[in-house]
Amino acid sequence: MQLDHRTIEENRIRDVYSLRIANDPRYSWFNSGHLYIVQGLERCLLESIAECGFSSLEKSRILEIGCGSGHWLREFVKWGALPENVVGIDLLNDRVFEARRLCPKGVEVHCGSATELLFSSASFDLVIQCTMFTSILDINVKKQIAGEMCRVLKPKGLILWYDYHVNNPRNPNVRGIKKREVHELFPNCTIEFRNVTLAPPVARWLVSYSWLACYLLEKIPWLCTHYLAAIRKDVEACKPLTQQRK
Repeated sequence: MQLDHRTIEENRIRDVYSLRIANDPRYSWFNSGHLYIVQGLERCLLESIAECGFSSLEKSRILEIGCGSGHWLREFVKWGALPENVVGIDLLNDRVFEARRLCPKGVEVHCGSATELLFSSASFDLVIQCTMFTSILDINVKKQIAGEMCRVLKPKGLILWYDYHVNNPRNPNVRGIKKREVHELFPNCTIEFRNVTLAPPVARWLVSYSWLACYLLEKIPWLCTHYLAAIRKDVEACKPLTQQRK
């Protein structure tokens, strides 16, 4: 039986992640470089959420695509979201098991493909993805997932995109995504980009000498390897033509 492109890509991703080093010391909370990067991202995410009009997350329904072991799900609860309003989905069984084990009671974590989300249209106030799209090499799968993210987003909701735009020459299983591709993935949307995250190799080396130096270098856009994008639906463009003409 011939497999479709989605199944082939998802099998490839499962195979790649099965080879990842467990407990990689680069991502330990006791690694000062990792701590600096994540705390900086936390600050930027909160700033973007506030700038987009969210003064509180208490009544917001939140979905993370590619939630992994649930770090950001737990952060949203820490930031004020109610656990029963926080949902995650991931392709990998072991990550889902870990997320369910670590997340507060009430948080939903599903194992499955983000190309076909089992959620109603316009059911989430905030949808987020962090470094998931760069792990997908098939453009059709990327488009399917982006389309699903828009479908489940409320008309005045917010998509937060955090991912890198440079290639890793030592890792052929990921591919950086430029602004143009983000725009192509989310047509009929308004997108605001921020350059964030000092290049991780630089941050990991420098932070043990000076957090201030890392902070100052992070203000130089070309030294940052990631985009944090705030994506909103263009409500008028998304309406059927008959409604647009009224």
